[in-house]
Amino acid sequence: MKRIILGLITITLLYSCSPKPQAASAPPAPSLPVATIVSGTDTTYQEYPASVEGTVNVEIRPQVSGSLDKVFVDEGAYVSQGQPIFKINDLPYRAALNNALASMHAAEASVANAQLEIDKLTPLVQNKVVSDYQLKTARAAYDVAKANVEQTKANVSTAQINLGYTIIKAPVGGYIGRLIKKQGSLVAPTDVDALTLLSDVHNVHVYFSLGEKDFIDFKEQYPGETLKDKLKSLPPVTLLLADASSYAQQGKIDMIDGQFDKTTGAITLRANFPNAQGLLRSGNTGKVRLSLVHKDALLVPESATVDMQDKVFVFTVGDSSKVKKQAINIVGKSGDNYLVKDGIKVGDQIVLSGVDKLQEGMVIQPQKATDKAVAAVTK
Repeated sequence: MKRIILGLITITLLYSCSPKPQAASAPPAPSLPVATIVSGTDTTYQEYPASVEGTVNVEIRPQVSGSLDKVFVDEGAYVSQGQPIFKINDLPYRAALNNALASMHAAEASVANAQLEIDKLTPLVQNKVVSDYQLKTARAAYDVAKANVEQTKANVSTAQINLGYTIIKAPVGGYIGRLIKKQGSLVAPTDVDALTLLSDVHNVHVYFSLGEKDFIDFKEQYPGETLKDKLKSLPPVTLLLADASSYAQQGKIDMIDGQFDKTTGAITLRANFPNAQGLLRSGNTGKVRLSLVHKDALLVPESATVDMQDKVFVFTVGDSSKVKKQAINIVGKSGDNYLVKDGIKVGDQIVLSGVDKLQEGMVIQPQKATDKAVAAVTK
């Protein structure tokens, strides 16, 4: 028993003499890149759905009735102004012209006959062989004959016009659309459907719409007292095609509609694009890309932000290298950077990366950012 007690005393003495364990040391502050915010000018781009139309879209319709004898062009073909497209059977109209010419010649003969009657009666009246009443009657008949000539000449002109309408020519140069009626079909001016649609696309009109807010922002971007003045100062716009590629030529906005659409709450704008190669056709769709210049913009890399509860935050670096979570108001995006309206100011330092691991009030070791990262926020 004494041996057991002696052993316990020995163990107790040994434990009391052993060194005490030290408390765990705090982890070092993380070393993170930071940069100072400065202001600058940057351009952002907004895209709007657009539709393409030729500068002239003409419905080709017959102006006389008849059988469609010939179709001179194929669908999709390019035609020059004045080039024949269709031919309507002209036999009835040639006959009508011949009949009008015959009536005109008969009327002209009546004039000649009336003149002969006047020539015959004039000396007789002068010699008082016959009364002047007969001469007056002859002269009245002559006037009627001349009026008949004028009327028949008008009939001839009408017949010639109708005969000319049997050849339907292109009113402008452009591309032929679908051919609704084929050779042999009966056509008339009262037909519901046009024969085809002809589009002049050497220049094209691209229509797109802006909502009320976008339109207000759009107007505030450019100098000028009136919309006409602003149109003159607008920069060129880009057309994005259906495959997301950019059309080679830039366009110019040349028209703003006079009123907003009550249904959509949007206003229509028109941009004019050159199309010498005919790459664009009526009915094409795409997007118009507008540029918006932001003066005194604050750029923040997207990688320096964190999203929480539908808000975007950055971590600013304050006194003693403590970080503070700060909400920012984003007005646009340029590449990988956000354009910030407020929430931060010029001269603030923000953490550029590793923000997903930061907490409010943490202490960091600020490190100078790389040149590439600095350029992102000092552009």
